[in-house]
Amino acid sequence: MTPPAEPHPESDPAVRIEGARFGFEGTLLFDGLELALERGRWTCLLGPSGVGKSSLLRVIAGLERLEAGSLSVAHGASVAYMAQQDLLMPWLGALGNVSLGARLRGEKPDRARAQAMLERVGLGSEADALPRTLSGGMRQRVALARTLMEDRPIVLMDEPFSALDAITRMRLQELAAGLLAGRTVLLVTHDPLEALRLGERIYVMAGRPATLQPAPAPLGPPPRRAGESSLQALHAELLERLTAADDAAACLRPH
Repeated sequence: MTPPAEPHPESDPAVRIEGARFGFEGTLLFDGLELALERGRWTCLLGPSGVGKSSLLRVIAGLERLEAGSLSVAHGASVAYMAQQDLLMPWLGALGNVSLGARLRGEKPDRARAQAMLERVGLGSEADALPRTLSGGMRQRVALARTLMEDRPIVLMDEPFSALDAITRMRLQELAAGLLAGRTVLLVTHDPLEALRLGERIYVMAGRPATLQPAPAPLGPPPRRAGESSLQALHAELLERLTAADDAAACLRPH
């Protein structure tokens, strides 16, 4: 008996947004927006500050509602969401924050797995440390560990590596790429090289209302080596696109 064919990722995406309209504080951020997230792939989203990238993530996470259009998530798949802010609970230690999801669901936290995740992000000795005693980069690593701990099929991350030094950022990009292999990931970043290391689809969000403009992505699975010649050529092209998008956004800002 011939097994059924695997669905094509573009024809059967994990997340599909059609005709999306959304405004914030009287500003229409996007209207008629279309996006399909391929199953099991990393999609990276870049664009000027304030263009609507974080709002788009919050819509997919179910934290904001579209004014018009539709959002569909394949088979009701659950989503893990990492915001720009670490959102750590100040009264919980690092270990408690990593296992917070289980507590909120009324489940028994897997402390051994949470401890192992802290060790993976380089904070194994900080299990009992309260957030106020941690640096910004350490807090961000705890938030990343908490997101990875959720083990969801769809993962949304908003600037997850922004507060980290260059070496730690590179190492945690590699860790996330390994642990999230086969998951559907949407990553918002301001770093074009990060997008090129991790993205299998890359979009530049620009304009008002904003549109999504596809950009070339390197071949091969993530994470890619930052020094690859193919990345350097695409890096220059992506920077040009981002510069043009930022120049256009500057014209819309009040003077």
